[in-house]
Amino acid sequence: MLENVPAAELSCVGRGVERIDTVEKLSGAAYYTGDLRFPGMLFAKVKRSPHAKARIARIDTHKARALPGVHAVLTGADLDVRVGLYLVDKYVLARDVVRHFGEAVAAVAAETPEIARKAVDLIEVDYEPMTPVLDPAKAIENGAPLVHPDLGSYDYVKEVFSPVGGTNIANLSKYRKGDVDKAFAEADLVVEREYTNPSVQHVPMETHVTVGQWQPGDKIQLWTSAQSPFTVRNLFCHAFKLSHNQVRVFIPYVGGGFGGKAGIHLEPLACSLSRAAGGRPVKIQATREEEFSLLPCRSGLVNRIKTALTKDGRILAQQMTMLWDAGAYADYAVNVTRASGYSAAGPYEIPAARIDAYTVYTNKPFGTAYRGFGHVEFSWGTERHMTVLARAIGMDPLEFRKRNALRPGSITLTGEVIREHTGNVTRCMETVAKAIGYGEELTPEWQQRELETGRRIGKSVVALHKAPAMPPFTGTAVVLRMNEDGTVIANLSLTEIGAGTYTSLAQIIAEALKFPIERIKVPVENDTDRDPYDWQTVASKGLMLCGNAAILAARDLLGKAYDMAAQVLRANHCDLDHDADRIFVRHNPECQVPFRALAVGYAYPNGNGIGGPLVGVGRYIAQGLTNLDKETGQGLPALYWTYGAHGLVVEVDPVTGEYDVLKVASAFDVGKAINPSAVRGQIIGGMIQGLGTAMCEGYIYDANGKLLNPNFTDNKIPTSLDMPAEIEAFVVETPQVDGPFGARGVGEHSMIAICGALGNAIQDACGADLTKMPIRAEDVWRALETAGPLLESSATIRNRAACNTRER
Repeated sequence: MLENVPAAELSCVGRGVERIDTVEKLSGAAYYTGDLRFPGMLFAKVKRSPHAKARIARIDTHKARALPGVHAVLTGADLDVRVGLYLVDKYVLARDVVRHFGEAVAAVAAETPEIARKAVDLIEVDYEPMTPVLDPAKAIENGAPLVHPDLGSYDYVKEVFSPVGGTNIANLSKYRKGDVDKAFAEADLVVEREYTNPSVQHVPMETHVTVGQWQPGDKIQLWTSAQSPFTVRNLFCHAFKLSHNQVRVFIPYVGGGFGGKAGIHLEPLACSLSRAAGGRPVKIQATREEEFSLLPCRSGLVNRIKTALTKDGRILAQQMTMLWDAGAYADYAVNVTRASGYSAAGPYEIPAARIDAYTVYTNKPFGTAYRGFGHVEFSWGTERHMTVLARAIGMDPLEFRKRNALRPGSITLTGEVIREHTGNVTRCMETVAKAIGYGEELTPEWQQRELETGRRIGKSVVALHKAPAMPPFTGTAVVLRMNEDGTVIANLSLTEIGAGTYTSLAQIIAEALKFPIERIKVPVENDTDRDPYDWQTVASKGLMLCGNAAILAARDLLGKAYDMAAQVLRANHCDLDHDADRIFVRHNPECQVPFRALAVGYAYPNGNGIGGPLVGVGRYIAQGLTNLDKETGQGLPALYWTYGAHGLVVEVDPVTGEYDVLKVASAFDVGKAINPSAVRGQIIGGMIQGLGTAMCEGYIYDANGKLLNPNFTDNKIPTSLDMPAEIEAFVVETPQVDGPFGARGVGEHSMIAICGALGNAIQDACGADLTKMPIRAEDVWRALETAGPLLESSATIRNRAACNTRER
């Protein structure tokens, strides 16, 4: 939509506009859910299980209830309510059985947080510990202990998912393409490997927080730090069997989400406590430790890849078994499994494929959406595997990737044909390769660095793709209202979670109206009673869907303004034009009427009025998508594909395994950069977040399923000291035909595949063959102890050549 407008004709789109929420956030004027205070508000705390799996033999709450200042105490026995996004499997509070360490078994609402904490400590719980199942590979074996014995009776979305009752398989997604057996029989070489990822925490700056009030007449008001107000409302109504007009959800400013706030979490508990406390509002805010165990994380993955290829570097077939560790509840993990399956080949054409992606229950904190929606995890294996394949046949890894890259005419795993406007992954790879000097001699500075430090420098280039993971009928709406002075307010329900999308939407609206951006206001807060519907703020779909809806809303508003102006000016509609301030007759510009005179209806000198308030409505829904066939995975799931690439340079101590990232260059085909500054921010921010999961992040459990590192002391995230010494971000623009001004999303993509880039660069530097994340110095050291000749590093070869030169 408007993808062919020349850049020279754009006044707002394509410019690095300052974010519209900058002043509020920097000055402290922005208010978050945690800042809210209401008369009579109570504070909630939860009692959490110290066991990964246990029967609840007894809960005694008498002492807690007797504590002065306590107004409500609830246990699972009081709440026969299940919630679930795609598979309804989770009680608000554990009933009879706890299924993961940290699960809530009781909750208290009291006059102060301190009283609530003391009351929680007074609750006595007797457990009968049971043997947990912690390994997803063992969890799917016959006879494995069941996390959910009643799985076969749960409600779920039958058109899309396939839980297997009597097992720990919450979902199985299958993908089939071509004749896999024939391809393996004809292959010159077959390579089979396994790659693993642990669970990882989202660590948003603002932890989960909700204020809930259950009012008389079963009217619910919720203020919550969530990514998707209408999803919270819908799931809440489904769980409590309420009408949607009984529940109102407010979203103030949100301090980061990364997918962890996309579903429903603390909201049912806050409202249940409010009801038990006579309707007083109840606030519950998770501590940082509770973020790690009470609330969801990113799912772990065991990824088994078997590939058939020819000696000249063509991939013939790929077989993949993906075991997604969902933890105790399905939540988003079933859809992560689905999306990972149809993207699992990466941005490469695989003529024949057999992929089985399992969502597996274990007795761990449950998995949910996370930036990249499964692609960060599987791309670790895919991109490590691509380099291993290239080395196995003696081909340069970049050339191997380019030879197998998707291009116009290629067929994806689900049968979609790649078009000219889909994007250009090869150009992304070439851009970052040039930026890091891939395939070239080290710079004199880096050569000297190797000699002085004894460290070895390695380089790598990886590629990636991702499409929005969403229902094929996902829709949204934008409403534009003109104020009396000709300024415009835009109402929508895409949540601004820190990506800067609202600023880009303001630019799109300003461009479509031909107004200066200062005249456009996009309120950050959301309200399900006042704002139009949006599905969810996930999947990097917001810019495209809301952007198109915004353009349609602008056209609708202008159309109504032109209708009024045509009457006022006694002119044909087709003879009118406008600028930022007025509508005028093109062949007689002095014949004009200002927008402010039309904003709330035009009034003639005698007092007669026409028109009415100017309101524009834009609705947009995904076009041409389908559900996937459950047996073959064939169908059209992708709204669009965003391609990208990373180039990475690392230096490694070949003795200790210690390493530092010297440079990262990233390039993404965004179609059209609506706000280049925001795109750069997304590229760099996501890349750093991805490096964190690659270098140091990950849950660690003991043999009984207890989480050993639920804090920043033991579960590290990157700091400024871990930043690469040099970072470059590049934009490639292949306009998306159905994108707003040709744009496509890039919010998640920069986090994808950077893990593989690091692993491959380390291998290039010192020969360490890495298959597990995260990559700590000790992991590199262990890998160095077992490095084989196939994996000899480029730096070792380079160093040997230098030694030979010196000897001569």
